[in-house]
Amino acid sequence: MESCHAIARSLDLTRQVRNRVGSRARADASLQDLTPVESGAVPEEIRCVVMTAPGAPLELRRVAAPRPVPGGAVLEMVASEVCGTDVHLHHGRLAGVPYPIVPGHVSVGRVLETGGRLQDVDGHEIGVGRLVSFYDVFGTCGACWHCLVAKAATRCPERRVYGITTGLADGLLGGWAERIELRPGVRLLPLPEGLAAEEFMGGGCGLPTGFHAVERAGVALGDSVVVQGSGPVGLNALVFAQLAGALRVLVTGAPAARLAEARRLGAEDVLDVTENRDPAARVRWVRERTQGRGADVAIEASGNPQAVGEGLEMLRDAGRYVVVGQYTDAGDVGLNPHRHLNRRHATLLGCWGYEYTHLHRSVLMMARHRERFGWRRLVTREYPLGEAGRALADMEALAVVKALIRPA
Repeated sequence: MESCHAIARSLDLTRQVRNRVGSRARADASLQDLTPVESGAVPEEIRCVVMTAPGAPLELRRVAAPRPVPGGAVLEMVASEVCGTDVHLHHGRLAGVPYPIVPGHVSVGRVLETGGRLQDVDGHEIGVGRLVSFYDVFGTCGACWHCLVAKAATRCPERRVYGITTGLADGLLGGWAERIELRPGVRLLPLPEGLAAEEFMGGGCGLPTGFHAVERAGVALGDSVVVQGSGPVGLNALVFAQLAGALRVLVTGAPAARLAEARRLGAEDVLDVTENRDPAARVRWVRERTQGRGADVAIEASGNPQAVGEGLEMLRDAGRYVVVGQYTDAGDVGLNPHRHLNRRHATLLGCWGYEYTHLHRSVLMMARHRERFGWRRLVTREYPLGEAGRALADMEALAVVKALIRPA
């Protein structure tokens, strides 16, 4: 999930980040292969990157190759993304993470082995050699109050996520590896004909997350939309707001390379928050471009808590505001209930994760509009397994739009 950084604060700390995390990256780049986690004789081993604890250097390990269980499968990895969530994991900012873990929650691979017949949601068989992604959430019970009554499966207490809430003790359940195990019931998504792995990974987890945020906001034909944040989630929200019928989309964020991508993807105008540090001036910038009223819809995808109050000021009366960027607890902010919400008659919505429906539909939309938006160009750099630490450092420093781990 893009969500993910407090943009201005991250840029101010870029130099410290590079010094602190870059030293770990240099160590990772020359990692020696470690012994398998289990010491029994194994006929085959594969390499994986292990995050042993918050702040600890990443390790490149050799472990027993996974085998498919009945109803499951094993994928040979093609690519896995590095996103803001992985940076948060390395800093220990998420609760309930069972370190050591193999990161990488959104990935693409080829079916290597199966534990029985596999099929997609249309009932078509998925055979060995097929290029697929998968819904990274599993274990959702379908029987609790959240699943059955609230229809909010992203809040199911049994919900687990590949590369985030699964530990190495559970198996190879992260994409920063040469192979990955798919548990029975994990929903496979064959990539549509003609859609390359690099194109899908250019969207990554920001693709269904941005899709979900736009759906949650109820963007309508002719709406004006402001997106706060120009990382992968914000850029995908920009794309899907246009496809939902928005007349204009404005983007605030940083750094310049990400804002350039926002322009390429169709933003009517962009604002660099590091060059325009006065929140009141940023609010005026939005209002000047929305007939003085403010945007019909605002989507917070920056990860900066301070953006929320600012975004509500950018909103027109009776507008809709969606918070999708606050994936970790980055602190409290003050709001004025009268001015920001009640008098403004505003609708304020949270947006947590995404469900299979968002992944499925967003990928179909990507396949239809791939020439127009060119998601592949969002992949700034690819890294081998041994340079995972450098990839993590570059992502934290906002030196890349999208970083990929290439196991081969």
